[in-house]
Amino acid sequence: MSAFIEGSFAYSLLLGMLAAVNPCGFVLLPTYLIAYLSVTDDATVGVRLRRSIVVGTSVASGFLVVFVVVGIISRIFTNWIEANAKYPALVIGIALIIMGVRMVFGWRPKLWVPSLSGASRRDSFVGMFGFGVVYAIASIGCTIGLLTTAVMGSFSRDGVVSGVLSVALYGLGMGVFVVALTTTLAFAKSALVRGGRGIMQTIDRVSSMLVLATGVYLTWYWYIAITARTGSDPLLSTLGNWQTGIVSRIADIGALPLLVIFVVVITAALVIMVQQRKTSDNIKQSS
Repeated sequence: MSAFIEGSFAYSLLLGMLAAVNPCGFVLLPTYLIAYLSVTDDATVGVRLRRSIVVGTSVASGFLVVFVVVGIISRIFTNWIEANAKYPALVIGIALIIMGVRMVFGWRPKLWVPSLSGASRRDSFVGMFGFGVVYAIASIGCTIGLLTTAVMGSFSRDGVVSGVLSVALYGLGMGVFVVALTTTLAFAKSALVRGGRGIMQTIDRVSSMLVLATGVYLTWYWYIAITARTGSDPLLSTLGNWQTGIVSRIADIGALPLLVIFVVVITAALVIMVQQRKTSDNIKQSS
């Protein structure tokens, strides 16, 4: 295993993990996690973990699809995409401001409500997939260059097989990062739900304010980029330093150790899900 994940492959895996905390879309990650955490959920731990895996996978899939499509076509148009991605990203920031204001006054988008039954399950996947697409669009300006040169470029440097593996590992890195974080919150959510409705209502209010703050940040970030203003902005500098610190820690740990940690978290969730399903089936059979 360690002999396989070396060189450019390990780099592709690490780039996928770092894609989740890129400077352009950095604030969308905690917004997504807190919003997921705020959803009222009286289900069992097993069901909650199943939902977390569905949600995390949906977000990662939306993100990856956008980047693979853009990466394929951007071998020729990379500079144009990097230069113009800021305009749809600015629109996303304004839309999040509107959404955040509405959420502060009690509105809740179905995007945050994962379900696992019938058509509502499909709607939940589509909604969270859509969030992944939004996340990707907001992040393109900061990540498309590395994706194109380091990941997509492996097709021309090392051949088709190496290129496919690089893209797959990039997707794996992004996917396990987001799914593991969401699953960890599903574990934490059990304790929060036991803490009472007051705690969940507080988290709900925090998520509303965070969506609004994220919209303000993204709007300001891309407004600065579009107008090419000079000088250091305190807000962008502070959050930029936080993002840089997180990226440095992830890079210091390395791709393989992080992959092992994330896989352990997800595997633990799967084991608990299977055990709870067996217990539920035994109870039904005995009744």
